[in-house]
Amino acid sequence: MFRKIKELLTFLLWTCLITVSCNTNMKDQADRNAGSDSSGIVLQTLTSQIEDDATNPGLYHARARYYLAEHHYDNALKDIHKAITLEPGNAVFYITLSDIYLLQGQTNNCNDALVKAISVDPKNQDAVIKMAKLYLILKDYSKTFDYVKRAIDLNQINPRAYFIRAIALLEKGDTSLAVNDLIKAVDQDQSFYEAYIQLGELFSLRKDPMAADYLKNALALQPESREALYMLGMFYQETGQFDKAITTYQRLQKADTTFRNAPYNIGYIYLVYLKDFPLAVRFFSEAIKKDAAYFEAYFNRGYAEELMGNYAKSYEDYQTTLKIKVNYDKAIQGLNRLDKMKIRK
Repeated sequence: MFRKIKELLTFLLWTCLITVSCNTNMKDQADRNAGSDSSGIVLQTLTSQIEDDATNPGLYHARARYYLAEHHYDNALKDIHKAITLEPGNAVFYITLSDIYLLQGQTNNCNDALVKAISVDPKNQDAVIKMAKLYLILKDYSKTFDYVKRAIDLNQINPRAYFIRAIALLEKGDTSLAVNDLIKAVDQDQSFYEAYIQLGELFSLRKDPMAADYLKNALALQPESREALYMLGMFYQETGQFDKAITTYQRLQKADTTFRNAPYNIGYIYLVYLKDFPLAVRFFSEAIKKDAAYFEAYFNRGYAEELMGNYAKSYEDYQTTLKIKVNYDKAIQGLNRLDKMKIRK
């Protein structure tokens, strides 16, 4: 029931892929206005500043980052090209250009922009690491490892580099070395949420108690993380710690009232492991309220009703299951059992 490793790798790679670059000589002016853009104040301020100082490349870069965050890629490209025209020797501008191209799916242009950034500033860690990430996306592991090595040579304290190499190693099937790199990443950066999540996943697959520790570290950073809470609940469930699993899923329900899997998994525990069928029905019903097309919840509620002898309700749930999921074998088998007892809705 754990999420497949490759799905998690994709998620983790993209969630930490685009990071805002900072120029050591010129503070990104978008940062100064962070948190005040509920009504476009940041954009208005930057535009006004550009009107007053039209030859300031930092202002165009700041507005390009704003447009990038808002997914207005054409505007972002226009501004970053203006910034580059005004200051062609600034590697940070080319890194932002690479971010825009990457989010547009233009990997060749992204590569060209990063090559330019590195040629301008060979010691720019951000550019080197982003190149490693790009090659990871392209599944060119040899070049991924080359750029990771370059990044680590620039700075031994480099948790992002170790994380990228860990993901590449996992995709190549080398779990042991990947774990070593992930541990290095969290040792160097104890706020590295994505690395804790990945470690939690890997140790969960082994049913190793360390999984809970890593996931708790992730939750210390993001207390309402649906992903971390669900993975922790699943770890407890798969290792027979049902009280802890239920408590964790209930915490998840509070964190995300729309997440159907939290009540469903509680219902599953009561149905399969604790044999408390009335509570199983209650939680499967909660899952159905969150998703009226949740056929597994209808089936399991029907099965719990069948085990309690509430055959009419069970029959109805099995039929509803088949309306949603045609030819679902378990529901067909359930109806056949009830038909043999001459039970009808």
